[in-house]
Amino acid sequence: VRYQKCKAPEGPFRLLVPDPVFQAYVVHENALELTIGSFNDICSIMKARNGQILPFPRLPFWNQEMLLRLFVGPLLVAACLFQTTSAQPMLRPNVVLFLVDDMGWMDCGAYGSQSYETPNIDRLAKQSMRFSDAYACPLCSPTRASLLTGQYSARHGVTSATGHQPPQAPGASLLPEKASPNQPLIMPESRNYLEPSQYTLAEALRDSDYKTAHIGKWHLGLTKPHWPEAQGFETAFHCHPDPGPPGEYFSPYGVVAEGNPNGKTRVGTITDGPKGEYIVDRLTDEAIQFVEQNQSKPFFLNFWQYGVHGPWGHKEAYTAEFAKKKDPTGKQGNPIMGSMLKSVDESVGRLLQKLDELKLADNTIFIFMSDNGGNIHSNTVGDAKRKGGEGKEGKLSDWRKWAGGLGPTNNAPLRDGKGRLYEGGYRVPFMVRWPHKIESGSTSNAVVGAIDVYPTILDLLGIALPSQQKIDGVSLAPILKQTGAIQRDAYFTWFPHLVPGVIVRQGNWKLIRRFESRPSDYEGLHELFDLGNDLSETTNLASKHPEKVKELDAMIDQFIVDTKALAPQPNPSYKPTSSAQPSRDPMRGLVPKSCKAAMVAGVLQVTAEGRNAFLGSAQVRHSSPLTLKLRMRSAMGTAGMIQWKTADQAEFPASGQVVEYPWTPSDQWQEVTIQLPITGTLGTVRVYLPKGSKTTDFESIEYVDQQTGKSIQRWKFSD
Repeated sequence: VRYQKCKAPEGPFRLLVPDPVFQAYVVHENALELTIGSFNDICSIMKARNGQILPFPRLPFWNQEMLLRLFVGPLLVAACLFQTTSAQPMLRPNVVLFLVDDMGWMDCGAYGSQSYETPNIDRLAKQSMRFSDAYACPLCSPTRASLLTGQYSARHGVTSATGHQPPQAPGASLLPEKASPNQPLIMPESRNYLEPSQYTLAEALRDSDYKTAHIGKWHLGLTKPHWPEAQGFETAFHCHPDPGPPGEYFSPYGVVAEGNPNGKTRVGTITDGPKGEYIVDRLTDEAIQFVEQNQSKPFFLNFWQYGVHGPWGHKEAYTAEFAKKKDPTGKQGNPIMGSMLKSVDESVGRLLQKLDELKLADNTIFIFMSDNGGNIHSNTVGDAKRKGGEGKEGKLSDWRKWAGGLGPTNNAPLRDGKGRLYEGGYRVPFMVRWPHKIESGSTSNAVVGAIDVYPTILDLLGIALPSQQKIDGVSLAPILKQTGAIQRDAYFTWFPHLVPGVIVRQGNWKLIRRFESRPSDYEGLHELFDLGNDLSETTNLASKHPEKVKELDAMIDQFIVDTKALAPQPNPSYKPTSSAQPSRDPMRGLVPKSCKAAMVAGVLQVTAEGRNAFLGSAQVRHSSPLTLKLRMRSAMGTAGMIQWKTADQAEFPASGQVVEYPWTPSDQWQEVTIQLPITGTLGTVRVYLPKGSKTTDFESIEYVDQQTGKSIQRWKFSD
């Protein structure tokens, strides 16, 4: 409804009226536009009245109350009286799901980074509800499948990042019949594709007359029967295989339209752009084009960026600027990661700007999330995959040039990273924006996750949950609208791969149940943490709270039954190593200098043979400050010292990089804790004996990451 030639102030502006039927009016130049949210729009009303035009009362524009009484009220009555079958409903909210690949919980300013520059993501956080305790899965494909199905990975079967591998034969078992004799368990496999029988979020919205698009990384199926087009997406821009981006991030991407996708051939709908075009920018172009083409219809944009996943293609101009910076916390600071996050942040900003330009922002639910925790392992000096040279992902020399031996990111204060069951592996940034419906700048510490996105979107849109789809998640609408809490006792994470196990989170309690004993990786088969007081998971409370372990363990048992999870099974062919065989060298890389070392009665006995005796090691490859813990005894000597050099130092420096530790001669065991303010990647470290001592016994030597509390290297000689 337009009332021409009224005297309007400078606009546009919007007046919200507290009436659920009458939504708003907007002033553009000298025309007044009214949006009616009843059963009929004004076109239907005109048709019902045989095309007669209702005169608009000529009133001063500022007399809003009289305007509502004399015009809007009768018009709404007319809308109800002259309802017709040709009525068109008001445009429903759009949905954008923006997923970043491998972005850690601490990788933007909104969540605490002081190194990376993410102004657009930070601005989005100020306009959204930001969740502090949101979970993906430890690897990407399971998260993606959970977003589209609303199911735990234990139920949909995509449990690892295998969506680029050939699909299993129909009906094939995901639990092998046998395993190698040196493996105590038969471990389940991940389904390599999203089962076509799943009724996905995209299908639910498409069947509700939404235009649907998938832009970017898919990683839920290699072959056409498992591509986005077969899962409810009418528009799709993607390629396969796709653990990482085509063209190593830069055009030409080398994707063909037809063929057999494999390690040498990428197949899909991605087309080349100008030489050197960055795929993160190109995906944004495609997403914006979809929005522009469908601005007059409700749409669902599933926008899954390739950044910031390996092989870490980056814009060198950005990287060079980040190389000049220094993280004041000393925790992050990888210039390649800073560069890639800047590009992803620009993608977020461009899309938000386009929604603003098209006046769609207020009518768009915008969800931002990462698919797993930040990667802290790849390309470090100690990364086993990189020891042989460039590695299959290449670009190692470029990485060393800019990032040295740093991993992609640092998740501190969270422990560990991608692919692990500690918080750094699967706690992720998660925020939801819907202007005027979700309070800007609000936060929530509710325990939520990827499984909740499907039911939440349908609930916010007023679409009933599909009866044919089993959904494990719950709607977060009560939290988003601040009308109540969600009804869920616990949240589960199933991950039978890498360092395998299953997690239950109930309130601040978190229990990890491991499937097999690995003393070098974790403490015991059950790890219990109080995240409210120990976010970094430094202290396993399982032995102190056996009843809580029992309670949560029983919940895991029921979860396995409910989801029909494929749990590891004992391997009947397992042949444990004979105890008669020689054990591994207890020194394991410790090198005595000016001294000799030998195992005596379960301890390492070190006898000085000259001045400045020490135990040296090049095994502790790490890139942040460490805490050295020594359990030792010596009846002689005074203060000892620790000295180190970094991987890029050819020699030990003439001064500096030395920390003394006090020593009191005694026949009793003493615990010595030394803080090592290491910068750069540690190369070699020397543990000097107390000065003047003849014999020093060591029961254990352990290096611990100061930020996460994680044990990096440990020698326990009594073992």
